[in-house]
Amino acid sequence: MRLFKAAILAGTFAILTAGSAFSADVKIGFIVKQPEEPWFQDEWKFADQAAKEKGFTVVKIGAEDGEKVQSAIDNLGAQGAQGFIICTPDVKLGPGIVAKAEANQLKLMTVDDRLVSAAGKPLEDVPHMGISAAKIGETVGQAIVDEIKKRGWDMKNVGAIRISYDQLPTAVDRVEGAISVLKSAGFPAENIYDAPQAKTDTEAALNAATTVLNKHADVKYWVAFGLNDEAVLGAVRASESVGIPATNIIGVGIGGAESAINEFKKPAATGFFGTVIISPKRHGYETALNMYDWIANGKEPEKLTLTSGSLALRGDYETVRKDLGIE
Repeated sequence: MRLFKAAILAGTFAILTAGSAFSADVKIGFIVKQPEEPWFQDEWKFADQAAKEKGFTVVKIGAEDGEKVQSAIDNLGAQGAQGFIICTPDVKLGPGIVAKAEANQLKLMTVDDRLVSAAGKPLEDVPHMGISAAKIGETVGQAIVDEIKKRGWDMKNVGAIRISYDQLPTAVDRVEGAISVLKSAGFPAENIYDAPQAKTDTEAALNAATTVLNKHADVKYWVAFGLNDEAVLGAVRASESVGIPATNIIGVGIGGAESAINEFKKPAATGFFGTVIISPKRHGYETALNMYDWIANGKEPEKLTLTSGSLALRGDYETVRKDLGIE
């Protein structure tokens, strides 16, 4: 009997040891287009967290152009990796990335930006985790509507600055999501003014918003929204430059960038009311776990997973960031 129990224990130990050894043999690549950006640094951090928990290895690679992407995939193949996650610098590289992954016998999953075919159609066979731009825009719009009502403003006397960058589909989806909620709440469509920006930074947004504000100097109350925090910060800076009080503008950004957090930290509140923080945790942690499970257990990830964001205000942004796993 003792020998039988010992055999069972030995067998169990062997299975556990084998499982541990297999985990240690799993190697997953995580390729990003802008490795210096905080968003991608955080994705890598959370991927490492998943790796630590499960015992696999994450190989982190920055690839800023198509040539570097091809080289990175070959590099992973040479290292004996079994799969990789990528946020590509150009979604039109899709067919080439798929072919290179197959040539190196690597499983492929995309994050943030979805690969497209030569015809511009999403490569639906490649598992993808992305951000629902429309839902994030709707969150922005709802935050603005709620605050307009809280302040007792009459919507017909409020102007809306749509900081636009229509070259980017995500930007269009975000602002249209916000506009759809505003209109549903009774905001007059004729009070929404387009402010096209030449680039997606604060300076370009400031220039675009200033033009709108000067053209409609008779409007007392304003709201502002756009692609990101920088767009809204530009509109807020523009409002300050033309003498609009901070209490007369509601700006809600997207991203939860450092610039937004710095705005919240100022001694006095500004027209930058809030930001919809997009969490990198799921995009790093969950994709890494999904890839591991695919390699280790043959469980392929969902073909499409879309995440949304959480509204953060001056008074609660620290709690929101903590809840999202952002330090």
